[in-house]
Amino acid sequence: MNDGFYFYIVKCSDDSYYIGHAEDLQQRLNDHNSGTYGGYTSKKVPVHLVYSELFQTRAEAIHAEHKVKRWTRRKKEILIKNGWAGFLKK
Repeated sequence: MNDGFYFYIVKCSDDSYYIGHAEDLQQRLNDHNSGTYGGYTSKKVPVHLVYSELFQTRAEAIHAEHKVKRWTRRKKEILIKNGWAGFLKK
């Protein structure tokens, strides 16, 4: 049974961030660290999970992924530290 889809941010060994989505978050982290898919993270291992959020649908997780990928590093770090609440007006 699927509990939903994760939006996640990992910090790579070169201090960069990678943003993605996955149905099985632990498996995806294992895949990143083993280089299963090649691509961006394969030469920047190990990666460490710094943020994740569960969404009910894949579309919601992908929406969050695409939104955050366009953000500056500083804005990503606010999300990592405070979650979405870090963007609420006071």
